[in-house]
Amino acid sequence: MLLVVYMDVVWLLNLLVDSMLLWLTAIILKRHVTIWKILIGGLIGSILIILSITPLAHYAGKPLVKLGFSIIMVYSVFGFKRLKYYFSNLLTFYFMTFLTGGMLIGIHYFLNFDLEMNNAVALASIRGFGDPISWMFVIFGLPIAWYFAKQRIDTFEVTKIQYDQIVKVEININGVHIILPGLIDSGNQLHDPISKAPVMIVSTQSLLEKLPAQIIELSENHERLMDGSIQLDSEWYDKIRLIPAKAVGKNNQLLVAYKPDTLHIQNEEGSWNVQKSLISFTNQKLSSDDVFQCIVHPKMLTGIPIQNAS
Repeated sequence: MLLVVYMDVVWLLNLLVDSMLLWLTAIILKRHVTIWKILIGGLIGSILIILSITPLAHYAGKPLVKLGFSIIMVYSVFGFKRLKYYFSNLLTFYFMTFLTGGMLIGIHYFLNFDLEMNNAVALASIRGFGDPISWMFVIFGLPIAWYFAKQRIDTFEVTKIQYDQIVKVEININGVHIILPGLIDSGNQLHDPISKAPVMIVSTQSLLEKLPAQIIELSENHERLMDGSIQLDSEWYDKIRLIPAKAVGKNNQLLVAYKPDTLHIQNEEGSWNVQKSLISFTNQKLSSDDVFQCIVHPKMLTGIPIQNAS
């Protein structure tokens, strides 16, 4: 009777683990699947546990049999649209399986492995003949490993998207030459309503020694230009444009922007001289890890191309 109860627990744990891995696969690949399909896939995978106590136990442990069950599991959850689509689902499922399982084993040996162990029983256990990971560790450790894997992959995905949209920005304004990494932000729709010139947001965090002190102070509070508490040199007044904008808690706000003498943008696809553009300085740090220091309006890349990327 005790053996039956134990196998019930093992079967249920296997069902939950397989379902969790299929769910994580769907999240990573942005597949929209229902919970009942994920549970069906997990149920199919758990059949291997049942086969292990039948006369077919010898076949249940074969790699080809396990592969066959995985193929059926992935098909039952994601279906088959085309070969590339299916293999993407299958390989991601295996990737998440090995990643999550490897994290559990790594955490376990990090917490429990003793370099001084030298008896035959302990060494045999490490080689796979003993326990090393308890069921309670798996039950509580797997959700933690699953959450950590999901968070890391989300971070990698965001980082990849950001690096794919990073450009080199070169600005010349009133004798000041600035070179910064910029992020193309499709959500940036800020523009001058009169000239329709797109506006680039530039952080002054790395420009404290290049820009005049008055421009740095004005980047902290644009309203100081309106109340006259900051006076600029005449050459900067000639560059100023006031841009209406909306911010949190402020429906009507005027941003101080400047017309650059030249603005050049470069990425892997080519180089552009932007003829119509404005720049607004802010004292805020735009990227916590300094990957980019300005936010580029997407329309700025529709300027005049001057060369093609090699």
